[in-house]
Amino acid sequence: MNSILEAAYKAWCAAADLRARRQRYKNYTYGNQWCDTVTDSKGRTIVEGRLLEESGAKPLTNNLIRQLVKTVVGRYRTQAAEAGVYNDENLKPLAQRNSLAELDSRLLEEFLISGCAIQRIVDERRWGGYGVWVDNVDPRDFFVNAFKDPRGWDIDLIGMLHDMTLPEVINRFGAGSPERVAELRQLYAQGGDGSGIAPAISLGEASDAENFFCAATPARCRVIEVWTFDCRETAPGSTGMDFAWHCRYLAPDGTVLSEFDSPYPHQGHPFAVKLYPLTDGEVHSFVEDVIDQQRYINRLIVMIDKMMATSAKGVLLFPMRQMVENLKWDDITRVWAHSDGVIPIRGDEGPLPQQVITNTSGSGAYQLL
Repeated sequence: MNSILEAAYKAWCAAADLRARRQRYKNYTYGNQWCDTVTDSKGRTIVEGRLLEESGAKPLTNNLIRQLVKTVVGRYRTQAAEAGVYNDENLKPLAQRNSLAELDSRLLEEFLISGCAIQRIVDERRWGGYGVWVDNVDPRDFFVNAFKDPRGWDIDLIGMLHDMTLPEVINRFGAGSPERVAELRQLYAQGGDGSGIAPAISLGEASDAENFFCAATPARCRVIEVWTFDCRETAPGSTGMDFAWHCRYLAPDGTVLSEFDSPYPHQGHPFAVKLYPLTDGEVHSFVEDVIDQQRYINRLIVMIDKMMATSAKGVLLFPMRQMVENLKWDDITRVWAHSDGVIPIRGDEGPLPQQVITNTSGSGAYQLL
C-alpha cells in the first residue's frame, strides 16, 4: 500500500512549482505586490518591499489586477443570472443545495488567478441531508499525475488531502464497530494532525512532506483520498482484463481507512478538473499575463512619488541685496505664505526674488501611467 501513498506523494510534490506560482499570483491579486524576493548589493536575500523601504522609498501600488478579476467574475455573474443558468428545473435543486452560483463564481476567480478549476462532486450524507454535494478543491490540497490531454483522459491517479476532526474520521470510517473505532483512536492518538504517524519517505523537501502528511490545523487528522485507474483480471485465472477507478482513503502511515470501486454511474473519479492551457502539460493563468505590467505600473508610481517628494515646490529665491533693513527672514516667510502678502524689497540693480517650481511631467511617466 505504501506504493500508492508514495505515488500520491510524488504527484503532489511535482506540483510544488505550480503552488508557488499560484501563491505569488494570489499575492499580486489581493494587493501584496512587493512580495518577491531579490538580492541586494550586499548579497542578502530580501523582500522587494523591504528593500525599497530601506532605500527611502514607499512601496506604493495601484492594483489593476484585482479590478480585472472582479470585472470578469462580475460579468460571469450577470450573464449567468440573465440566462437563468441556476434556475433551470434540472439544475435548480443541486444549485440551491450547494449554493452553486457562489461556488462557481469563486471557482472562476481561482481559475483566473491560478489557471486551476477543480471541483469534487460526491453523493453522500451530510448535515444538510443526503444527496449530491459539490465542493471547490483548493489547489494546495490537490494532486494528479502529470497529464497533457485537456479532457483528462490520460489521468490515472488523482486525489486530495482532507483535514478531518477525529469524530468525523470515526463517523466516516468506524463502520459502527467499537473495535474499529478503538483502532482509529489509537491510530491518530500519536498525533492528531498525522505528524506522529507519517512514514519516512525521502522524497522532495522536508517542507513538502510536512504539508502533505500533516494536517494544517493540529486539532485535525490528515486523511489522504487517492483514486487510481486499476487494471485487474475479469476472473481468477482468465486472460481478460478489466479497468476500474478505485478509491482509497489512507492515513498518513499508509493504513487503509476505506476502499471501494467507483460507485458512480459514470464509473469514474469524482473530480471535475480544468487546468489551462495545458500546452505540454503546463498551467498558465490569466493573472500571469499581467504581472509584468502591474510591476511596471507600481515602479512608475514609486518613481513619481519620489520625484514629487524631492522636487522644488514653490521655493522662493530671495537675493540678499534686496533685503530691506529691519525686515526679518521669518517675516518674509510668513508673508510669502499668504496670497495677499506684500514683501518690500530694495529694488536695486540685480536679480529680483523669484519662485522655483520643478516640472516633473517631462519624464512621460504621468502619461504612461
